[in-house]
Amino acid sequence: MGSALYGPEGFYRRPEGPAGHFRTSVHASPLFASAVARLLMVTAEALDTDEIALVDVGAGRGELLTGVLAAVPDGLAVRPYAVERAARPPGLDARVEWTDRPPAGVRGLLFANEWLDNVPVDVAETGPDGTVRYVLVGPDGTERPGAPVDGADAAWLARWWPMAEPGSRAEIGRSRDEAWAAAVATLDQGLAVAVDYAHVRGERPLFGTLTGFRDGREVRPVPDGSCDITAHVALDACAAAVAVDGADDTHDTDDDAGVADIRADSAAFVLSQREALHRLGVSGQRPPLSLATTDPASYVGALASAGQAAELTARGGLGDFGWLMTPIRTALRDWAP
Repeated sequence: MGSALYGPEGFYRRPEGPAGHFRTSVHASPLFASAVARLLMVTAEALDTDEIALVDVGAGRGELLTGVLAAVPDGLAVRPYAVERAARPPGLDARVEWTDRPPAGVRGLLFANEWLDNVPVDVAETGPDGTVRYVLVGPDGTERPGAPVDGADAAWLARWWPMAEPGSRAEIGRSRDEAWAAAVATLDQGLAVAVDYAHVRGERPLFGTLTGFRDGREVRPVPDGSCDITAHVALDACAAAVAVDGADDTHDTDDDAGVADIRADSAAFVLSQREALHRLGVSGQRPPLSLATTDPASYVGALASAGQAAELTARGGLGDFGWLMTPIRTALRDWAP
């Protein structure tokens, strides 16, 4: 998976970029970048500063940073970082620092939109005899069972994704936990946010979520660099991987824990994208019909904006994404569930 996505001929190094194959919230509407800009201002206010860093992890071709920089009001100085393995695209705002890893010791907002789902994972499957084994895959997508899962991977499965019946599958999310913890550790003070397809323990899909995307369509996840390979993220495990201000990261969740109840003993929490964007002023509410008579142009613009907002917050769609929010030495108490 790592080679297929990030190797020399990997999917994320292709010249057309991710936007050539699928739409994220960033591509769906400029309202998303405007909402992130408002979150950046909320973070700056919490830090009591008018100079702030914005670290975009998995920056694609810089689309989100471009939108946020255009939406930030005068008076707030932003130092933007794009964290991406692909080459810097031509024409990107000169203020953006392009890097292959998050900068250390920054104060501000670290934002990872649909990054963790592309952090490579191993897949495990329960065999007919009840043994949980790694799934091995060839370049053409052909699969066969591998060695039994043991060690740290087995411990992760036991805690976060217990497997039982033969044929059941899981994506071992330990690599995502470690990637998120490492990214958060670079933030000296501020807010770290991971936005992604998510599930929690007690609601894990029986056969996993690993899949591929090419040219806007879901395809078989063949690891030859021709398609995106993605799997939903166990955001509850990622949350627990980060010890916040000395909180006990050994705290466990109930099997039926809701998405907003990940870690009652820490500052980390998860919101749905629908709720997060509503808090940031993105609403799908239609404009009053009377505006069509008094100001038709404004009515048409407001109607288009409402349609975009509805897509970003739709149940069963983008609105169901999880926003894992981890304040680092920053008070955001008004945001916690």
